[in-house]
Amino acid sequence: MELDDSITIVLDSHELLSGVCGANDGNLKLIEGILGGRITARGNEIRLQGAGLNGRERFKSVMDNLIAVVRDGEQPSTAYIRTLAGATGIAAGVSVTASDTSAREAALVQETSTDFFRDAMIQIPHGFARVYPRGRNQALYVLGMRSHDISFCVGPAGTGKTFLAVAESLRLVLAKEARKLVLTRPVVEAGESLGFLPGDLAQKINPYLRPLYDAMEALVPFEVIRRMEENHVIEIAPLAYMRGRSLNDAVVILDEAQNTTKEQMKMFLTRIGEGSRAIITGDITQIDLPRRVDSGLMHAVSILSDVEGLYFAYLHTGDVVRNPLIKKIIQAYDKQKKAE
Repeated sequence: MELDDSITIVLDSHELLSGVCGANDGNLKLIEGILGGRITARGNEIRLQGAGLNGRERFKSVMDNLIAVVRDGEQPSTAYIRTLAGATGIAAGVSVTASDTSAREAALVQETSTDFFRDAMIQIPHGFARVYPRGRNQALYVLGMRSHDISFCVGPAGTGKTFLAVAESLRLVLAKEARKLVLTRPVVEAGESLGFLPGDLAQKINPYLRPLYDAMEALVPFEVIRRMEENHVIEIAPLAYMRGRSLNDAVVILDEAQNTTKEQMKMFLTRIGEGSRAIITGDITQIDLPRRVDSGLMHAVSILSDVEGLYFAYLHTGDVVRNPLIKKIIQAYDKQKKAE
């Protein structure tokens, strides 16, 4: 029988307490709703009662993270708090074994500290704010990008595949860890022909790369993007024009990779030169290739998954971070597809 079913966190300043608790103690109410028990703030102390041993451990981990975020001058978002409080195992500092995840993911986690989500935080020089993963799978994706020269991320719409790839790539380039950022994707329309597009090559392919630019504009000021373009630090390269090149000291993002052919994927992967990193993202449920043409992404996943040095991240419907309705829409389509 436990004599004391509570845990108290003592903060060293009123400003820190205010930042951690949020407006009208909104952060504490959110955590309380997820962990259970009862959270009270009095003076410079925050106390949790009645959540059990596991709840107390998770509460301590969440508070440690929030205190560190607020000390860094950040205002923790609702999504970030929900991720911290709702995640189990890793977020609570519990060790992850191969039975919980793949052997590669287990090794990846063990290489980091127990402060898993903060290890996966992305700090972009000149960026608007730090980028935190919103779940275990996103955190593994970020850590995989950092520790592998070639990373794949497969998942449905809205799971942050492209956003996190762009964020990590901008971090590398703006921190001078890579010389340039190369953006590419197969030029395939989603179910309709756009016909002739006017302008030069960059203007022709720009509509296809708009999602990548949307992500960049959400992360850094437009002036930073414009300056990178003027200095040729950002390069737009249609996939069809990559043959024969050798990309050195660059970060290369291949977006919408589900629309590559097997030949295009092989060609792309063999372009990666010395000191470069490649990030390949795609949604295998939205393939726009003609019938009877195999997806290069699906083929690569099937034959390369055991190759040492490559990283494969898999995001799922539960990882959707857009409007909550998106998750329900994807689930409805998946249910209908299974019934066919």
